Amino acid sequence: MRALALVDTDSYVKWGAALLAQLPADWTREIAVVATPGAPSVPQLSAALAGSGFDGAARQLTLDALHERVLLEQPDVIIVAMRGPAASVVLRVLSGVPNRPVFVSGLPGISIPATWKALFYRAQADLMVLHSKREIREFAVVAVKRAWTHRLVLATLPFIERRPAAGGGDIVFAVQSIVPLMRPERERVLDILIDTAVRNPDHRVVIKVRAVSGEQQTHDEEFSYPDLLAQRASAPHNLVVASGPMSAALDTALGFVTVSSTASIEAIARDVPLVVLDEFGVSDELINPVFLGSGLFGDGEAVASLAFARPDPGWLDDNYFHAPEDDDWMRALDDLLAQRASAPLPHRPSLRGTLGGLLRRAWERKQAFGEHDRSALGAVALVVGTPARTALLAVRRLSRGRQHTWVSKG
Repeated sequence: MRALALVDTDSYVKWGAALLAQLPADWTREIAVVATPGAPSVPQLSAALAGSGFDGAARQLTLDALHERVLLEQPDVIIVAMRGPAASVVLRVLSGVPNRPVFVSGLPGISIPATWKALFYRAQADLMVLHSKREIREFAVVAVKRAWTHRLVLATLPFIERRPAAGGGDIVFAVQSIVPLMRPERERVLDILIDTAVRNPDHRVVIKVRAVSGEQQTHDEEFSYPDLLAQRASAPHNLVVASGPMSAALDTALGFVTVSSTASIEAIARDVPLVVLDEFGVSDELINPVFLGSGLFGDGEAVASLAFARPDPGWLDDNYFHAPEDDDWMRALDDLLAQRASAPLPHRPSLRGTLGGLLRRAWERKQAFGEHDRSALGAVALVVGTPARTALLAVRRLSRGRQHTWVSKG
C-alpha cells in the first residue's frame, strides 16, 4: 500500500504527519507540503515534523504538479491535511483521477464547536477524522441538519504522547494566533504572565510561540505576544519567548497555561497540570466550551500562585482520552481499501454550487493558493471576482442592516 499526506500550514503538517505515521509500517508513506500562502518556514516544518518519523523528509509540491504526481505514483490513500479552502480545491482536482485513492481529511486539534464549514470544505473526502466522542456527536448533528453524507470516524489525536511528566520547572503558555483576538485581552494575558514571573523568580515563564516574525501560521496573528512584550518598559528576566516543538516545551514544564490551545491535550497526556484561563468568559469564539466540566478553568491568580490542576476523570473519556479500542478510523479505511480493490470508489460530489462555472472554480483556487496559482484563468478570476465579491458583501451588509432596522421597529 502507498499513502501520501498532503499538508500546508504548520498545524496541519504536525497533524498530517502524525496521522500518516499511524498507518502500517510496511506501507510506503510519504508527506508533501503543497505550496500555499500559509506554507511553513524550514524551522516551522522541522518543529512540526519532530517525532513523527518524517523529520526532513517532506517533499514540496505545487498544485499544478499534484495531479500528475498522483497519476504517476498511484497512491492508495491520500490524507488531505490542509486548511478548508485549499483542501476543497485539492479534493476537487484529484477526484477525477482514474481508480482514485481513498481520501482522508480532518481537523488538527480541538474542533468544538462543530462548524458546518469544516464539513462543507471536505465533502469529497471519504473519511472525516475527528478526535473525541463529543466531536463525533456534534459534527453528526451538523451533517444530519444539512442532509450531508460525511463518514465521521474517530482517532486519538495522533501527536499526543501518554507518559509521565518529566518534572521540569517551567510555566509554559501556549500562544494562539486568534484566541483571544483583541489587543486588550492579549495585553491582559501578558500581564498575567509578567505577574507570574515576578512572583516566581525561580521558575521560567515561557511564551511558547508557533511562529517568529515573518513566518506564517494557520491563522494570521495581529497582536503577537513578542511584539506586545517589546513595547513594555521592562520584563522579568525569567519571562522568555521560545519556539520549537511543543513536546520539547512540555519536557521542562511544571505547569501549563492556555486559553484553549490543543496543546492542552498534549499537556494532559504528559500529566502536566494546567490552567485554562477563563478571564474572558466561555464562548464558541474562544474555543473553550469543551473544557466545561473538566475542572481546569482558572484565572490569573491561579496561574501566578501555581495552582495548576489535573482534569476531572469523568471528563476524559468524552474528550480526547477515550480507550484506544474506540478508535475506528483504521477499520473504516480498511473497509474502503477492500471496496476499492474490487471496484473503483464512487465519486463524491462537492457541496459547492455550480453558479459561475469555470470562472467560479478558478476564483476559489486563486483565493486558496494566492500567488502559487499561476493559471491564466485564475488571474482573470481575480480581476473579475474581487470587485464582484466586494459588491456582494456590501449588499449583504446593507440587507442585514435593513433587517436589523425592521426588527427594531417591529
